[in-house]
Amino acid sequence: MLLNVINARYLKDYCILLEFDNGEEKIVDLKYTIMNDKREIFHPLKDINYFKIFSIPFNTIEWANGADFAPEYLYEIGKQTKLYDLKF
Repeated sequence: MLLNVINARYLKDYCILLEFDNGEEKIVDLKYTIMNDKREIFHPLKDINYFKIFSIPFNTIEWANGADFAPEYLYEIGKQTKLYDLKF
């Protein structure tokens, strides 16, 4: 299934609320991925202040240094919003 991220909002820590073009919203927690990925492009994202600033230039979230994640990966690791207390 091809997916696109159409909206994203930083919540807290390494959690982002994502809206996909299939109408679903999911919360992704990227802490484990970022902290354990050895590729240099993800090193700046370990700084939470850097992590908070992203955009959606095409079909997924992206940071100023070009780091991004496939929307399908984000969808797969995301949790349904109804499983979270969204009082952020």
